Amino acid sequence: MRVSFLRKLLAVELLALMISLAATAADKPLQIYSIDTEGGQATLIVSPTGQSLLIDTGWPGFDYRDADRIVAAAKLAGVSEMNYVIITHFHRDHVGGVAQLVDRIKVGMFIDHGPNMEDSDVTREDYAAYQKVIAKIPHRTVTPGDTIPVSGLEVEVLTANGEHIAAPLKGAGQDNPFCASEPVWPADPSENSRSLGVLVSFGKFRFIDLGDLTKQKEFALVCPRNLVGTVDLYLATHHGFDQSNSKAIVDALHPRVAIMNNGAKKGGSPEAWQTVHDSPGLEDLWQSHYSIEGGPSHNEPEKFIANPEGMSDGNYFKVIAQKDGAFAVLNSRTGETKMYAKKQ
Repeated sequence: MRVSFLRKLLAVELLALMISLAATAADKPLQIYSIDTEGGQATLIVSPTGQSLLIDTGWPGFDYRDADRIVAAAKLAGVSEMNYVIITHFHRDHVGGVAQLVDRIKVGMFIDHGPNMEDSDVTREDYAAYQKVIAKIPHRTVTPGDTIPVSGLEVEVLTANGEHIAAPLKGAGQDNPFCASEPVWPADPSENSRSLGVLVSFGKFRFIDLGDLTKQKEFALVCPRNLVGTVDLYLATHHGFDQSNSKAIVDALHPRVAIMNNGAKKGGSPEAWQTVHDSPGLEDLWQSHYSIEGGPSHNEPEKFIANPEGMSDGNYFKVIAQKDGAFAVLNSRTGETKMYAKKQ
């Protein structure tokens, strides 16, 4: 790992310690790191008790770039191993970094949706590489309705292997008025439609990550009834591609804040960006990269972007959340933090 990169992260984190989300709270917060894998996914969740859950591992290659960024985030969060690693699906930008990750840090258990079902040589290749790793490390396949036992958090499996939860979560189940205007979306035969999606809850705070779930499966999860309810933080599905992020699901989830883990030339599609940006009740949209496709009219102001146009330094977002629903988002590039008030 480049020493200068880690020093930069440490300097930013020292500044973050002065934020006082926890100034009047005795309980330790939930930490979420949206790590820059430049168009892939790696989201590190650390519970108040110190247990860790990593969702996806980014790309292979690049001289261990993504694995090193994940390990750097783990060190900042104060964890020395990954208790659980979820693989949402078997595309290279999500599962490709597995072998390099286990070279860098201990993994307690891998969790996935079951065998690869995509008829693609590259996906078969990546799945075979993953199988070699899990032959030596505990592994679990989950189905919708299962939970993942991260101490101090509720982690519920919403979607997996093309299926979704059958019954609404507590407080959900209302008719979704946004379904009526939604087109009929085509079936998606790729691994994207089989994405393992989770809802992470910490008291009143709720965070949703649906991997690369595509529109037909999104629709089934919230139409005709919204089986999930509302969330505070929404990871824009599929890096902000317009094959995902249907209005029916984004508006029904009614997020207060969204993070789009796009790359400069991947994701951040204008249509999806606009849907998320216009979602009723959304306070802010944060982007991992400036989207070249989006251009001036479909990108947030620079302070909400971790890696602006022409920049790719691995800058990340850190979310600090409290049980009462208050949370903050730190942009590691600027060192600035924005606070979001607790729920009334």
